[in-house]
Amino acid sequence: MTHDRPLLGISLMLGFCVLAPLGDAVVKLIGQTVPLGQLVLARFAIQAAILFPVVWMTRRTVRMSRRALRLTLLRTLLHITGIAAMVTALRYLPLADAVAIAFVMPFLMLLLGKYVLGEEVGARRLIACIVGFAGTLLVIQPSFSEVGWPAFLPLVVALVFSLFMLVTRQIAKETDPIALQAVSGGMATVLLVPFLVLGPHLALPELTLVAIPPLETTLMVFIGLLGTLAHLLMTWSLRYAPSATLAPMQYLEIPFATLLGWAMFGDLPDTLASLGIMITICSGLYVLLRERAMSRMAPQVP
Repeated sequence: MTHDRPLLGISLMLGFCVLAPLGDAVVKLIGQTVPLGQLVLARFAIQAAILFPVVWMTRRTVRMSRRALRLTLLRTLLHITGIAAMVTALRYLPLADAVAIAFVMPFLMLLLGKYVLGEEVGARRLIACIVGFAGTLLVIQPSFSEVGWPAFLPLVVALVFSLFMLVTRQIAKETDPIALQAVSGGMATVLLVPFLVLGPHLALPELTLVAIPPLETTLMVFIGLLGTLAHLLMTWSLRYAPSATLAPMQYLEIPFATLLGWAMFGDLPDTLASLGIMITICSGLYVLLRERAMSRMAPQVP
């Protein structure tokens, strides 16, 4: 049994909050020149290439029940969709705006828990969801005025990853996280390769394999490494600290994304978007703190 070590858990989550937006920034840097399918394939193929040897060296098992295997396949399809939507969004939106809009996810998780899983959600948390979504709309509005429909892609990312998290919850207790990520990376690679083979015949430029210059190739490998390590840091952080302690820290992604967007692309949110980001953060933190309070008040099962 792993004992709680909150400081270590917080340090690992902080690493995730730095690496995740850094990976998004590199994606934005090369997303205009590398076809979407090739970039997403590289992300998952590198994940599989890193983690399958780790599974073998640590003698983990990749065997799963039929139920877990089906849910892993669904989880992988959601992961592919979410990453593809985020890559596309980053072609059009400032980094901080895209990340901030995607942080409508805690509100969607709460609503899905209520209406899909039948979890009890009080009026105050529902009001916080409405306020947080209003803040998200303030972030979308200036972006929509400039780029149109791609401003809504981070909402797709949030919805897809909310479903991704719900599916992950269903199999988390019966699968090893490293083995799960290795299998997911392998599944995604197998699923994507046929589309990239058929892409040129279907005249789909985004599903075409092209020659990538050495710098972009190196950055694609870097994206795969960052994505894999960031996810593992988040998973490991939950071994050492409660999710209620760590969840509010994820909002640190937004200031890190803002700093990276300014340093790498000269982008800063305008006044309206900044107000929306602050409303989203405050509403999200309220939801998380309310969840913590409700969990403490719940009767303990002996």
